[in-house]
Amino acid sequence: MPFASLRDRALVSVSGPDAEHFLQNILTTDLDVLGSSEAKPGALLTPQGKVLFDFLISRAGENAFRLECRTETADDFMRRLTLYKLRANVQIAKVDQPVVAVAWGSDSTTSQFESAPFADARFIDTAVKRFYDDTADGGDLAEWQAFRIAHGIAESGADYQLGDAFPHDVLLDEIGGVGFKKGCYVGQEVVSRMQHRGTARRRMLIVSAERPLPTSRAELTVEGRPVGTLGSTAGRTGLAIARIDRVKAALDAGQPILAEDVAVSLAIPSWAKFSFPQEAVGAEDA
Repeated sequence: MPFASLRDRALVSVSGPDAEHFLQNILTTDLDVLGSSEAKPGALLTPQGKVLFDFLISRAGENAFRLECRTETADDFMRRLTLYKLRANVQIAKVDQPVVAVAWGSDSTTSQFESAPFADARFIDTAVKRFYDDTADGGDLAEWQAFRIAHGIAESGADYQLGDAFPHDVLLDEIGGVGFKKGCYVGQEVVSRMQHRGTARRRMLIVSAERPLPTSRAELTVEGRPVGTLGSTAGRTGLAIARIDRVKAALDAGQPILAEDVAVSLAIPSWAKFSFPQEAVGAEDA
């Protein structure tokens, strides 16, 4: 399998007799369905339901969990978790480890790794494995980013800014990052209301063009009106959070969608269950 070392990732450990109960009550992920060899996505939200921190969570032994996040957010993430700790019998610490690695593709050979793999549950239609406490280094980071983008998997920093997006915006509801059958967690009321009312109109879409896309954060427009914002790119493919009602209106009217001066096409990831609205709402009606 091709692989890449992810030097921009950090690990936060939450352990102790109350660890699972503590995390289950504040995170979007349903830990009741977290297997022993998988890493599931999730978020810690603001009370208003927006993503404050995103991560991959996996089990690290009895009463212990490993939360993989961006290195630059790890210290703030730990501080926020500690604020919620109160009297819970848990220990929160950053894990001292050399590298997080990821491998992907149909070839199941991962002989370059010494540690056990964890299935990256964000990828519904293909096999992706993550490795912790390993010394494997190198690989092709650009190829990994292109693979992630092509499969419509968003990550904070590259594709959206923390504090600006709801879980539905970045498809956490579609990839098992939100437990709709679990009890309350921070921001749960807003997220549940969006789910049950079907009011999510901003969604992460795959962007394609016939020439290289502009840099991240470029605005997507239709006749000068904004419909979304470009996230990470890999040549002629990228990701963008866009208003699917406005995209639908543009498609129905045959109006070009531009990223700066580059004409683009927007598509829903093939594994996603949502669709463009049947009756589009124009920008002037939104």
